[in-house]
Amino acid sequence: MTELPSRDFLFALADAAARESLPRFRREGAIDNKLVDAFDPVTEADRAAERAIRALIEATYPDHAVLGEEYGTSGSGRHLWVIDPIDGTRAFISGVPVWGTLIGLCVDGVARVGIMHQPFTTERFWADGEAAFYDGPGGPRRLAVRATRDIAAATLFTTSPRLFTGGKATGFEALEAAARLTRFGTDCYAFAMLAAGHADLVVEAGLKPYDIVALIPIIEQAGGVITTYEGGRAENGGDVVAAATPELHAAALEILNRN
Repeated sequence: MTELPSRDFLFALADAAARESLPRFRREGAIDNKLVDAFDPVTEADRAAERAIRALIEATYPDHAVLGEEYGTSGSGRHLWVIDPIDGTRAFISGVPVWGTLIGLCVDGVARVGIMHQPFTTERFWADGEAAFYDGPGGPRRLAVRATRDIAAATLFTTSPRLFTGGKATGFEALEAAARLTRFGTDCYAFAMLAAGHADLVVEAGLKPYDIVALIPIIEQAGGVITTYEGGRAENGGDVVAAATPELHAAALEILNRN
């Protein structure tokens, strides 16, 4: 059996990132734009946090590969760390604490452990390869999804409906109409809320691996289901559906793929 990193190591990675990101949160700082015709912000907090995570991984697991949003891929092999130092940079630069640091580990292409850390609220959501957990205000506990099976009773999250175009926009609008409640703009927090039993569906379009790898084991080890629209594994990103139960997941996919 492959040895997986400990909870303490995941926490150490998250803490290293927090030492760079948190002092820069709600402070004036330079904001760069990665794109020419649109706005995709990046800050020194993003870059510094990723450098800190990479340094600790490289010192502890020098034979592991690393993929990060800001600095690309280094190394190769069965073990691949996937990093988004600040998932939700738009929220970060707007002073809204729904951003988080995402750190996940894939073994042979499958996401096995992951952590989402929000240092401003001191919340951690993580999976250790067997189960998913929460630590923060209110005390530690094991994560478990809700038992929701009917879309009419479901709370649905997405970052923005504007990310869906063409038939995918039609499908999302149909799903939104069928759901009890829809909320927008929560980035990685949406998946954490699903794993914690506060939401039932998360649908996202055009994700990159660093947007989702850390969250896959948290959802799955809390008892949920997460796949692409095609029903395959989501480690490579793309259009992704996460659900509290297999029944809810199947119903959501049926609606989303009608068009």
